[in-house]
Amino acid sequence: MRPDARPDEAAATARRASRYATISTESRIMQAVWNGQVIAESEDVVSVEGNAYFPRSALREEVLVPSAHTSVCPWKGTARYLSLDVGGKRNENAAWYYDAPKPAAAEIRDRVAFWKGVQVKP
Repeated sequence: MRPDARPDEAAATARRASRYATISTESRIMQAVWNGQVIAESEDVVSVEGNAYFPRSALREEVLVPSAHTSVCPWKGTARYLSLDVGGKRNENAAWYYDAPKPAAAEIRDRVAFWKGVQVKP
């Protein structure tokens, strides 16, 4: 959405996003595992488009490495990435988060999701 969009355009964007996204929560303990190590663990996980978003507080901060990489989702906003450094191995841009998600994605504020070989499982 354009930065100069009118409020009615913002509402229309949010409605379109809700057609494409399924947002749900998990009530069981979920883990994110990479290189044999648990990276995150929580029972407060939000699932969006098949991706499990863990609360930032559930992550092992000592294995996270900030990245300059970003990407843009039309309904969630700008994603920022983190690399993982576990057991002497690096997994570049294996986690992402939206520090200022658009209103349609407010549920994932302060949450992090994984990919690139990170297993998310109960």
